[in-house]
Order: sequence, then C-alpha cells, then structure tokens
Amino acid sequence: MRALRSALLAGLIAFAPATARAEGAVSGDVVKIGVLADMSTAMADNYGTGSVTAARLAVEDFGTTVLGKPIEIVAADHQSKPDVASSLARRWYDVEGVDMITDLDNSAIALGVQALAREKGRLALITGSGSTVITGAQCSPNGALWVIDTYALSRAIAKPLVESGEKTWFNIVADITLGKSFVADVTPVVTRGGGKVVGQVFHPLLSPDLSSQILQAQASGAGVIALFNVGGDAINAVKQASEFGVLGGKQKLAGFYMTAVDVHALGLQVAGGLYLAEAFYWDQDDATRAFAMRFHDRQRAMPNSYQAGVYSAVTHYLKAVKAAGTDAAEAVMAKMREIPIDDVMTRGGRLRPDGRVIRDVSLFRVKRPEESKGEWDVMERVATLSGDDAFRPLAESDCPLVKGKP
Repeated sequence: MRALRSALLAGLIAFAPATARAEGAVSGDVVKIGVLADMSTAMADNYGTGSVTAARLAVEDFGTTVLGKPIEIVAADHQSKPDVASSLARRWYDVEGVDMITDLDNSAIALGVQALAREKGRLALITGSGSTVITGAQCSPNGALWVIDTYALSRAIAKPLVESGEKTWFNIVADITLGKSFVADVTPVVTRGGGKVVGQVFHPLLSPDLSSQILQAQASGAGVIALFNVGGDAINAVKQASEFGVLGGKQKLAGFYMTAVDVHALGLQVAGGLYLAEAFYWDQDDATRAFAMRFHDRQRAMPNSYQAGVYSAVTHYLKAVKAAGTDAAEAVMAKMREIPIDDVMTRGGRLRPDGRVIRDVSLFRVKRPEESKGEWDVMERVATLSGDDAFRPLAESDCPLVKGKP
C-alpha cells in the first residue's frame, strides 16, 4: 500500500487538472477545486491520494464543465502541518483562483482553512476532520463539516452497545484534543443508558507500546474497551489487544476513529470482532459497490467514509454551482443548503445552517476470517442511527450563526 501511494502521489501532486483548461483561460474562467490532504504521514491511507481520486470521479460523473467553465482539480500534501496547510490554502485562494477546498483532515488544519475561506470569500467543505468545534463555536457561513464528527461517532457506537446490555466501559485515551472530545461525548451516552465508565487511562500521541493500557483495561473487566485514539496509536492498540486475547474474549473492543481501510491493513485475524462506526461502507448496495470498484481500479483499495465524503462534497458543490448560476461562494452555499444531498455516499442528507451535514451513521462489527467472502469483505452492519439521532441537535448548538449572531 505504501509503495502504491508513493507512486500515486508523484502523479497527483503535479496538480494535473481534471480537465484541460480552455485556450487562454484564466482563473475566473475555471471552477477550481482543491484537495488538501495528508498524503505522506500517519493518516495518508485514510485520506491522501484516495481523496483526490474521489474528487476526480465526482467531476467525471458530473461532467467536466459547469456554467460553460471547465472544472479543475488541484491537490497538495499538507504533511499534517497547520502552517503548511495555511500557506497552501492562501496561495490557492489568492493566486490560483481556487473556489473550494476539501478534505482537510486534522482539526487544526480544518479550522485554519475554514477561517481563511471566510476571510477570502471562498468555501471549505471539510470531509476529513471530526471536531465538533468546526460547526460549533467556530462555525462559518463559508464552511461545512461533511462526513462525521466525534459526537456522532460516539452515539453511533456507544448507544447501540449500551442498549444491547454493555453497561461497563473502560476508556483508553490519546492525550490530545480529539481523545478528550470523545470522552466528553461518549460518557453521557453511556451514563444515560444506565451504564458506567469504570476507568480510563491516557497515553501520549504516537505511543509505540500500549500494552500497559490494554492490560489495565482488560483487568478492569469492563464489557467494552473504548479506544479514543487515531492512526498508528489505534492500530497498535488493536494489535496489542488481539495479542492479549481481548478480541477473542468476552470483552468488546471499540475503535472510535477507525475505518474499513484500517481494518484491511490490520487483517481480520487481528481485527475480527472490533466495533467501529462509518457514514459509508462500500458493500451497501449496487450503487456503492459500483462506485467502490471504480475507485479500487485506481487506488487498489476500497474507499472509506472520508474518501467517499470527498466525492459527495464535490458532487453537491457542483450541483449547487449549476443551480445558483454562479460560482460565487455565498450564492453557492445558499443552494447547497437548499438542495437535498443525494449521491452514492449520502441519501437524503441535508446541510444545516451551522454547516453540519446530516446523514445516517452505522455501527459495524469486523468479521472473523471465516465469515469473510473476499479481501475487502471486512465488516457487517450492526445498527444504524438516523442523522437526527446521530448528530448534535441544532437546538444545542453553540454556533453563533444559529444563535443569530454575525
């Protein structure tokens, strides 16, 4: 996978357009979309070149022009560095005429680019981050959080498990903002369902050895061991939990920021029995399977929620540009809120005034090796929460736009 990604990256970072510019065209004659993603560090397999592929598929399916203008995709690696992302986004908006930037995994990067989009009168459709602050206290009329957030992940995993009788929980938490956000979001779901958090332990980001934390969780006897970490930390935690027999025992292991791509990398022998939530899974119906196979032909991997989210965001953006009759940010965003979101990733979704996209989110259980029928047949759906049940109610929002503030 790493070698393939390196080869893809070499081609994609050349900023090759999705369609050639018209003769003599300038930025105002092009609708330009930027994909700003982690393409070289810990989360590259979940975003990276796959996000660029998803954007290109969206343009191919929509058509290569809108309002008589060619549609162009540009891409760059933010290297998980907020200063690099800000510099790239500023250049794109100021110099290269980019109208909308998407992906933006990493909350600090997403918040920085969303603020810049507001300043420049452009758009940021965030598919890669899960911070609720993006549509909360730091919401923007020029931004949207497209796929999922920690609140919805927390409810989609914890609510069905608690309702099934798993009343005792032990948390293993990365000592970062995202980890603490999960603690704040999951704990009320557990306690309101009659459950209890019997213990939790924190660990530094990028910890190669989490055996001590896993053993503490195992010794607690909690029905569910919750992993509130990401990337290599989450992978290491699952590997070590498997080594210690957690996934083969009575306790359930839940990865709160993991995807089918992570499961495939781990293998079912290691990850079988793990619980996780996604807003999209490739093997849902004929349409998702057809999209996933086209994606796989180019990436040699199936898309996860975040990559499919790029496809959805770009598709809906282009529909809104067409409906608005302009690519001016304010008019396009108004149409994006007005038009229902319907595509291969999102069915009957909607964009709220706070920038939150509302859609169904599902809990999945990772299959055991003997249950799988193929390389990417890795999960089965356990439960689905409607968007209104999964995401924070608008009435509880601290977004200034919702409260009528400027």
